Amino acid sequence: MTRQSYDTARAIFADWGVDAEAAMERLRAIPISMHCWQGDDVVGFEARTGASGGGIQATGNHPGRARTPDELRADLEFAYGQIPGKHRLNLHAMYLDTDATPDRDDIEFTHFARWVDWAKEQGLGLDFNPTFFAHTKADDNLTLSHPDQGIRDFWIEHGRRSREIAARMGAELGSACVNNIWVPDGYKDIPVDRRAARARLEASLDTMLAERQDKGQMLDAVESKLFGIGVEACTIGSHEFYLGYAIRNQTLLCLDMGHFHPTENVADKLSSVALSLDEILLHVSRPMRWDSDHVILLNDDILAMAQELVFADLLDRTRIGLDFFDATISRTAAWVIGTRNMQKALLRALLLPRAQLQSAEAEMDYTSRLMLTEEARDLPVAAVWEEFCARNDVPTGAGLVAELKAYDKKVSARG
Repeated sequence: MTRQSYDTARAIFADWGVDAEAAMERLRAIPISMHCWQGDDVVGFEARTGASGGGIQATGNHPGRARTPDELRADLEFAYGQIPGKHRLNLHAMYLDTDATPDRDDIEFTHFARWVDWAKEQGLGLDFNPTFFAHTKADDNLTLSHPDQGIRDFWIEHGRRSREIAARMGAELGSACVNNIWVPDGYKDIPVDRRAARARLEASLDTMLAERQDKGQMLDAVESKLFGIGVEACTIGSHEFYLGYAIRNQTLLCLDMGHFHPTENVADKLSSVALSLDEILLHVSRPMRWDSDHVILLNDDILAMAQELVFADLLDRTRIGLDFFDATISRTAAWVIGTRNMQKALLRALLLPRAQLQSAEAEMDYTSRLMLTEEARDLPVAAVWEEFCARNDVPTGAGLVAELKAYDKKVSARG
């Protein structure tokens, strides 16, 4: 498209009472926290462990998997170069970069210092996650709720150290690091005492989060799940458990789009949760029959999520992260496609005639609301997206496809 196409589109949006320039400026200020684990199929760089486990499974054997921190950072740099705007990296504790071989309960900031130095060079913020899976002490899919106090203490210490690392990352980078806590705990078959397991999980979390951290440097988040492989009968950290915990302790609540029943509308949960919590964390994913975490598409689920964020004035109170891993396609292309689709969804929401739609609803004029909603589908959003990418010096269309294919071919020799 040409600049003339954008000028025409801008005028059309103006007729609808929408400022395309303001929409692009707002989108530019929204960072997406891109997840490191798409780049290596959730393997990590620990010397002690290797398998993903915990109900997590990346399928496929597409060539080019990052095998070292340097390879992963090179892939990330390429991906960020195809995505408009400045963003963040979401790092799991299993992605330490060090010559040492600490166990999970012995990790320190020094084991991640190279990541922080790189983030400074790239102008990126960092987010963090303790890794409660892929470890011999998580073989039973029980960690913080394990009946064995020794096992619980091991994971409590891992979580405590992760918070310290996250706080140091936030301090070093001058941007609060979200430290998201997800555990795989649950039962494959029907338990007889759910309450006891949840009481142990709550007590472990209380101990792990007891030390106060500066919220300007680190923010705690807790993440629920409906079920996973090996915990089909009961997930101890359910949505209800963590919703109550987050409200009582004023942590962020992480809503992962793959962690609910397929018939649930995760976008609908945002405004309800926002009444009780100051901030929300999103993990945007595309489940298919189970928490399979496919690369997100520009589909109705993503569009609804973005519209809710915009129309409920939640953009400044929501941290947007991604969580998918597909090893059947180019891993770098997956990052680029998924992140850009999240941005496209946000742009579409920002370009909707919000004032008119909300006015019609307030007046209970549901006919006008429906008519406006459907007519807005034909507005020239693509021309605004092209202009946004051009201003950020990133390719679109055939140019983007060529860049993604060329890089995939470059790294395919990794095996």
